[in-house]
Amino acid sequence: MRPRPRVHATPVRRRPSLDFSLTGLVYCSMMMFMGLAAINSQANLLFGVFGLMIGILFVSGWISRRVLRGLRMSRKIPEHLVVGEVVAITYEVKNTKFFWPSLSVTIAELDGAEGFTRQPICYVLHAAARNQAVVPVEVIPTRRGLYELGRHQLSTSFPFGFIKRAIERREHETVAIFPALAKVNPKVIKLCLSAEKTGPTIRPRRGGLDEFYGVKEYRAGENPRWIHWKRSARTGVLVSKEMTQVSPPRLMLLVDTFITERSLQEHILVERSVAIAASLANDALAQGLSVGLCAWSGHWVAIAPNRGKRQRRDLLATLAHLPLNQTHPAEALLAQGRQLAESGTTSVLLTPRNMQLSLADKLRGGLVILPADSDQSHDWFRFDTSVDFACCMPADQQPEWADDLKNVHPSPET
Repeated sequence: MRPRPRVHATPVRRRPSLDFSLTGLVYCSMMMFMGLAAINSQANLLFGVFGLMIGILFVSGWISRRVLRGLRMSRKIPEHLVVGEVVAITYEVKNTKFFWPSLSVTIAELDGAEGFTRQPICYVLHAAARNQAVVPVEVIPTRRGLYELGRHQLSTSFPFGFIKRAIERREHETVAIFPALAKVNPKVIKLCLSAEKTGPTIRPRRGGLDEFYGVKEYRAGENPRWIHWKRSARTGVLVSKEMTQVSPPRLMLLVDTFITERSLQEHILVERSVAIAASLANDALAQGLSVGLCAWSGHWVAIAPNRGKRQRRDLLATLAHLPLNQTHPAEALLAQGRQLAESGTTSVLLTPRNMQLSLADKLRGGLVILPADSDQSHDWFRFDTSVDFACCMPADQQPEWADDLKNVHPSPET
């Protein structure tokens, strides 16, 4: 018995290598009727028409086979995709035949389609001989994670639409789908900055141009404007002033993905926590802040706070690959985060459930908790209405209760 498909699974249509369309079935019926009429009447004209119809059918099958031969397909995929955002995948179809053009060819992905709302399909109207055609296709990612686009199918019903032919090819491409990104309220960043400024572990940092920090021995090549002449005259040794700097605030995101039970609500809250972490990291890095990450991914993954586009890619890629966590609760995450805590760093706990700070955490300071199921979190992080967190988990994490999703949590399309 075939396994029953899941409600939110992306349907993948795989055409047979040889098939007849509805028009082809009608044509074959007429051809058989013409043959029976010719046999019954023994009329030469009917035999001629019957033979002509058989010839047209064979010619149609031969031409459709020639159309699919010599085709090579390649994809141009963006470096990364984001759940809920429309993206264009470009298909380049090269016709290596010396004379025959290829017309009316459909390309359908067979592998990796579960990461999108629908199966990626493109239509190539014409690819001239020894030339290539470029076709863009818009798709909407629906699940975070890493997906491999491997097998694809080329099909055509050219020239008459009677016979449908299809062949399978392999062209491996890997695509990373990042979690959904929301519009972040500026109050969130201000809350994180205020937590850092009021923390008891904050210390001035040397090497800036703001306030006086101390003195150091003057080295050749340094700016003589910073020489402390009074101290130098009193001690007989040249010393220079050392000033403090206002370094950009640093955030350490602690992402709690612990699931107590594999229920629909638990999975939705975990996926929302991951998406909130990605949105906060993306917005903070855009404002020039240094952002780090700590989460459970089969082992404890810790990324030191830093800035830049590469840091953004590393953070979002790590969040996209977070696996199912049923062993390490938020308390273990906090303990791991304390080991990574540095002076001037604000720890932000992204958790699926409401949590209360312990007395030790309150005295330590510099910790902000953003629960995914709070009304304040819904106001601070505005996701697009097309994002359905019941379907954002990677395909290998989707449990068996997916058949009940339609009744409990309908998808945005319904």
